[in-house]
Order: sequence, then C-alpha cells, then structure tokens
Amino acid sequence: MNVTISAKRQVTDQAREVPSRDGMILIEGGTFLMGSDRHYPEEAPVRRVAVSSFFIDRTPVTNKQFREFVKATNYITFAEIAPDPEDYPNALPHMLKAGSLVFTPPSHKVDLRDWSQWWRFKFGANWRRPHGPRSSIGGLDDHPVVHIAYRDAKAYACWAGKELPTEAEWEYAARGGLDGAEFAWGDEFTPHGRHVANTWQGMFPQENLAADGYRRTSPVLAFPPNGYGVHDMVGNVWEWTSDWYSTRHIEDPAKPCCVPKNPRGGTETQSYDDCVPSVRIPRKVVKGGSHLCAPNYCRRYRPAARHAQPVDSSTSHIGFRCISRLLETAR
Repeated sequence: MNVTISAKRQVTDQAREVPSRDGMILIEGGTFLMGSDRHYPEEAPVRRVAVSSFFIDRTPVTNKQFREFVKATNYITFAEIAPDPEDYPNALPHMLKAGSLVFTPPSHKVDLRDWSQWWRFKFGANWRRPHGPRSSIGGLDDHPVVHIAYRDAKAYACWAGKELPTEAEWEYAARGGLDGAEFAWGDEFTPHGRHVANTWQGMFPQENLAADGYRRTSPVLAFPPNGYGVHDMVGNVWEWTSDWYSTRHIEDPAKPCCVPKNPRGGTETQSYDDCVPSVRIPRKVVKGGSHLCAPNYCRRYRPAARHAQPVDSSTSHIGFRCISRLLETAR
C-alpha cells in the first residue's frame, strides 16, 4: 500500500495550530484508509472510510477529571461493586467481591499464550487504587484513569455532554493525517531512536527496561501529539469505542464501490446476539494499545490495531476519551 506524502512528516514537539474548545481538538471530516492487511487478521481488510467532523478530547480522561465526575454524581464504578452471583453462576463464592484485573509481572519467562501468568484479579483494585487496596492515585492526577468498564466510560461521557467515539472516528483521529502510515507519527517506531509513546521495552512480561521513562502509565502530555494535536492515541492505555467487536472488518457486499460514511460496528440498541452470537459476554472494540504492548507480544501500538474487550471487565491498562459530534452522523 502506498503511504500518502503527508506520511513523510515526522513527529514534532509542537503540533500545528488547530481549533479547540474545552480541552478538545476539532477533527475535520474526510476519508482515510482504515485497518491494515499487514498485521493481525482482525484489522483486515483495509478499506476507504469517510467520517464527519467532530471534536475529540486532546488526551485520555485523567484521574483528576474522573474524580470531578465522581464528586459531582456519587458514581460508583463497575470495579467497586461486588459481582451478582446470578450473572456469574459458575464463579466461586469467595471470588464474588469487588475488584479488578491488575498487571502483575512474573519474575521469569512464561508462556505468552497464558495471560493468567501476568494478570491477577485483586480485591479492592479500582480507579482510586489502581494496583490494589494499598495503592493510591496520589500524585497521578495527570495520568489516565484506569480500571474503567464500558458502562463507566459511557456514564462519564453522558455527564460531560459527550459521547464515546466509533472505531472509525477513533482511528481517523489517531492517524493524525498520515493516511496509510504504520504509526500515529509515521513509519518508524522510534524515529531517530526516540520513544514517542508509552509502550513496553524488553521481553514482555518479565523484563521491563522502561527505556521510555515509565514502567506503568505516564502523564497524558508526556509524549508529543500527533499531526492533529491529539496526545496518547498510541500506548499508555487502551481506549473504549462504542463499536461492537467482530473478528474482521465487515464490508457491505451490496456496495463494493462505495465509501462507507460514519460506519458503526453495531448500535447501542442492537441485540448482542446479532453481533457475536458465539460469545456469552458482549465485547466492544478498544483501540490504541497500552504501556504493556511489546514487540514480542501484542504489537498493537498502531492506529489500525484493535482488540475485543468484554463490557463487564476493567483492568489496570484500560481508559477512554470522549468526542463531541458537530452534526448527527448516519447510523
């Protein structure tokens, strides 16, 4: 695939001047090449997609911003509520306590096919206590909020008068105008040997060299913005989108010649069984990769990358950001 001339630009410390409001950046509508045929099968096929103009948060929602939401609404996140036994009939009774999944690195090499070797469900882990009951977010106001389930992200967006982005909107904003480029800043992962996103260096999951300066999350403005002036669209934390997950991008066979506009992977009112009938728990698309993505595991620190996340789960590397649409887009 040919990369457009604009993809030759390299990341800079200062993004171009762009219209903004209340911490959001205006993304002018247009068409772009969505997906990738060079990596994981769920990213294929590449196809041209059109999106309308929208505003997007300059950064992921931070601990400070989420605290303001909770203070104003008394909202309780999914991870702070003990699971209902009726929803998990096969669960062991002692496991039905409030908590969340926390990345816990092993001390030795493990089988990368077994994620349970580095993820632990910790009672008391939540957005306030990201590593377990004895941890806190003290000094982390400008880090992305984590341990956010899909319903938590939706609740915040509603309170803020915003929405969650579709996968197409998210990916269009992440590319920063570099249509067809591998990364949000060009085609080199570390341009001039410089780390420009919070990802994993070393052999995941036991060796964390932290060459980028961070072992876990980083401040949302720690790395340069992309060409649209948006920060952290790659690495740091995965981000929720409103789209249901499918194992491949779905094309409309009746319209092979047409460029779909504002595509959505299902809708909020669509029956889950119509989307992924073989999976018991609904899954949404998360984008962007996280600080746990490494060359030897989960090479998803790219705009085209996507992953399935159950709506009833939260982890120490999933957050979100919001958008505001200028006009009602086609459903």
